[in-house]
Amino acid sequence: MRQNPQRRAALLDAAIEVLAREGSRGLTLRAVDTEAGVPVGTASNYFANRSQLLVQILHRTRERLTPDPADLTGPLDTEVLLRQLLARMRRERSVHIAMLELRLEATRRPGLQAELTGFQAAELEANVTWHLDAGLPGDRQGVVLLYLATLGLIVDDLTVPALLEPDAVEGLIQVMVERLLPERPGD
Repeated sequence: MRQNPQRRAALLDAAIEVLAREGSRGLTLRAVDTEAGVPVGTASNYFANRSQLLVQILHRTRERLTPDPADLTGPLDTEVLLRQLLARMRRERSVHIAMLELRLEATRRPGLQAELTGFQAAELEANVTWHLDAGLPGDRQGVVLLYLATLGLIVDDLTVPALLEPDAVEGLIQVMVERLLPERPGD
């Protein structure tokens, strides 16, 4: 297997685009080569098979969706953080759609299901811990509920964007935070 990190990242980014545009059935190593503009067979030098490619796409999405550390400094506000998340999701639309495709594909592939479950569980735990350690409002259960509500909002914004007007989405974020994360006693 090849070890050029820049080429690997470019191939994974191409795979994300193919997965988002064509769905799981359209994701082949040859399609990744075509999308990346590299000679046929290049992706197979980096990924032993499609299953390995799917797992590595999962991890590449995290790299691309991790917020800029500068956005997580200074006075923190849950509403502002959720608006930043929504803006990042809209900017990186194909990455989020690829994640939805990975979730669907995981229902048919036990190995990917296990990888995705572990990945998502670690992400959720890290987000809950970060939220509570940052002293933001709410308790563990509220943060998990906010995660689930935000995930639903993102799925609808990605798949049926005309369902909610952009202004309505902004208002929903405010209401979600107010209802799901009431101030803790002593705050």
